[in-house]
Amino acid sequence: MQEPIHPLQRTESKFLKGPLSRFKELAFTFRVQRSFIKAFRKMHFMGPCATVFGSARFEPENPYYVQAEQVGAALANLGFTVMTGGGPGIMEAANKGAFEAGGYSVGCNIILPFEQKPNPYLHTWINIPYFFVRKFLLMKYSYAFVVMPGGIGTLDELFEALTLIQTKMIQDFPVVIFGSDYHSELCNHIQLMAANESIGSADMELLFVTDSIEEMMEHIKTHAIKKFNLTRKPKKPKWWFGEQKIKGIFKSVSP
Repeated sequence: MQEPIHPLQRTESKFLKGPLSRFKELAFTFRVQRSFIKAFRKMHFMGPCATVFGSARFEPENPYYVQAEQVGAALANLGFTVMTGGGPGIMEAANKGAFEAGGYSVGCNIILPFEQKPNPYLHTWINIPYFFVRKFLLMKYSYAFVVMPGGIGTLDELFEALTLIQTKMIQDFPVVIFGSDYHSELCNHIQLMAANESIGSADMELLFVTDSIEEMMEHIKTHAIKKFNLTRKPKKPKWWFGEQKIKGIFKSVSP
């Protein structure tokens, strides 16, 4: 017996099935615009952030979950707001580490019929119905990306960040792949691409692979905090926009 289609899947997936009526496509663009504006207003004072990517499926007893807690705490101790996709697993662990270390913890939660709901270690979050809006936000506010063990979604986020850096759409923010054993085949394949010249040899320098929290911290200090002159001046909200101050760590010259 075929499983029933969840209303969310039925409603959103139809926009990927070819042209609709002009009215329906115009209405869709307005809903997307509303998602962006809502997110911009809520997240304007949260950063700069460091974003942690990873699987939603790891339980707290998993060693990768424990490592992600340490990563979240380390990023918070560097002064970053720790941003994740807002869900369980690695995302929850990174948020938990930041939360319990006294840092600020935020999430861009995707609305799904399964697997995803905001974890309990978020100071604030936004629920987003569109993957492309969510990925945009995870990139927009971040000065560093840490890739923990994960699945297809994590690889999608990793290569999205690398593509934006490679094409100069965003600056060359540090991309840390944490867990050399787990990611060994992935790294081998990236080296294979370089050997076959489907990527440039310089693109290999976009990645930093480590198993060490200390090495990760030093790399991000050098390639994010020092490079982009991040200081400890919080941004000021504009009261005439109805904005409220959210705990801020850094203000920087726009990259």
